[in-house]
Formats: sequence, structure tokens, C-alpha cells
Amino acid sequence: MKEYLDLVRLVMKEGIRKPSRTGIDTISYFSANYRVDISKGFPLLTTKKMVWKSLLHEVLWYLSGEDHIRNLREHTKIWDAWADENGDLETAYGYYWRKFPSAELDENGNWQVRQVDQIRYIIDEIKRNPYSRRLIVTAWEPGNATTSKLPPCHYTFAFNVQGNRLNCHLTQRSGDIALGIPFNLAAYSMLTMIIANETDLEPGIFSHTIIDAHIYVADKGSELERYDHLAGLKIQLEREPLPLPTLKIAKKPIDELTFEDFELVGYQSHPAIKFEVAV
Repeated sequence: MKEYLDLVRLVMKEGIRKPSRTGIDTISYFSANYRVDISKGFPLLTTKKMVWKSLLHEVLWYLSGEDHIRNLREHTKIWDAWADENGDLETAYGYYWRKFPSAELDENGNWQVRQVDQIRYIIDEIKRNPYSRRLIVTAWEPGNATTSKLPPCHYTFAFNVQGNRLNCHLTQRSGDIALGIPFNLAAYSMLTMIIANETDLEPGIFSHTIIDAHIYVADKGSELERYDHLAGLKIQLEREPLPLPTLKIAKKPIDELTFEDFELVGYQSHPAIKFEVAV
């Protein structure tokens, strides 16, 4: 996918080397932006093999609103490094999507907390008022963010309807170009398609702003060399992108969708490239 490869080139060319929380340096670029037209094909990376089943299970886990990974880890270990021994996760994206705590003052001046299902609000509001400019979902809760082991990276997204097309813009505070961004791109494009499906719209543009877009790097021969992502990304830059696949989604309400309701058609890719996760 050209847009992704252009992003890789941008960070490589214009990013600066700096230390990171993980103890591994990054090449970092401030405020990277790209956009893809989902109507032209499902943007699942083809310059390396993507683990489609893990991606789908992760999106369905988000939509479940669970604040633990006990069910998710039956299918993928993607969140194991950040959960506790019981599988509980301090920052579970879907929990905030579906059960965001909203504090309100009662008549006695005391704070009362209610849960807000932001995804349900988005769907209902699009049906009522499709041209609303307030179709926003957030996963950033300041109290949680000050204590969490890993506060949300992709922390807010907004939908926008143009004609009969549903568009989505994601804002991400921190983005691992080699590992995280390909998943984020496909996951939020899928989410846009799911919501478009329920609101009788066509999927449109997915756009993405990454505040700190970075590539993990390490000096050759050092004990951290296995975390270096440059070599794998350079291999991808040499590969020719293949045609994008199609994603078919059953016409069902969002809360009734299961793994079997999704069909990925025509996915071809170059071989997998292993990138070590920097925790």
C-alpha cells in the first residue's frame, strides 16, 4: 500500500533519533498524516503478511467493552504484556468506547458517575443527524492515563458523513510504524465499515494523524539489536504492493456480529517479517 510505504519513507528520512520509555531508541517524526480510500479495497498491508484472525479478534474485543483479556487471549496474545496475572487491563480501549465514566453533579452537589456507550451514541446519532460534527469517541480518561502502564495510544477518533460516505479520522499520540500502525490502519478501517454497514452508508476515507510516529532502532552488534525495525522496513520498501483484498461483513447489528460474520476475500501478501515488540 503506497500510503503506508510513503509514511515509512517520511519517518526514515526526516525523523530524529531519541530515547524512549522502553529503553530502546527511536527515529521519531512529529505529526505524520496519511489517508486511504476504503472503498478501493480493505487496507490490509500486503508488503508483509498480516495476522488477519488476530486483527479481527482484537476489533471484536474492543466492541465487546471488556476490561480484561481473558477471552481475547484464547485467540491472540497481543495484549498479554500489558495485562496483570488475572488478565485485567488498566487501559482497555473497548471499555472506554462502550462504558466511558461520565461524572455529573446531582442536586446536592455530589458527583454521580454514569456510563456512556460512545459507539451506540455514534450509530444512533448518524441515523438521526448524519451531518453532525460531533461524532467523536475518546479512550482517554485523564485519571486512568496518569496511572496506567500503557495509556491509550490511539486515543480519539471522529466520524464524518459526506454524501452517502462515512469517513473516519483517528488521532494517535504514539505510533510504532513497523508493528502498530498496520494494525491500527486495518482495525479502524474495519470499524468504519462496520458502522457504515449498520447506518446504511458506504465506507469512505480513513485518515490518520500520528503525533509521535516512530521506528525502533538499535546499533548493530548491541544487545538490543533484535529490537531494530529498520532492516524489516527496508525490505518492505523494496517489495511491490499487491492488490488489496475485499472485506465482506454480514448485515447485522453491531452487537450481534461474530467472527464468522466477516470474510476476507482475495488477500495476497509477501512473506511475514518478524519485528520484536518493545515493551
